[in-house]
Amino acid sequence: PCPEISECPLPEGDWCHFTARAARSKLHKQLKGGEVPYEDEKFSYVAAVRGECSPCSMRILRHPKINSGFVELHVCTADGVRDIKETRSSKRFKAARKADHGDSL
Repeated sequence: PCPEISECPLPEGDWCHFTARAARSKLHKQLKGGEVPYEDEKFSYVAAVRGECSPCSMRILRHPKINSGFVELHVCTADGVRDIKETRSSKRFKAARKADHGDSL
């Protein structure tokens, strides 16, 4: 779930989602004109609770770009959407290297 409590900060036409890889049968591949034996399906969800809860501080919106010495992340925070760079010297570097889109950080 999004750390944003008010209106979604993403631009029009963009939405928070995660992907799940689904295998295609040979027939499914032929019918859709696909070249790969899988398809990445996009999903979104909403979590609701009764009472108080504390949202995560940030959620990763896109696949992290892992480089030598740093990781680039596109994240949603309570302050809006932004790009951050975690370097080897930062405390979150190990977590950022292992994270995937949709994870909280």
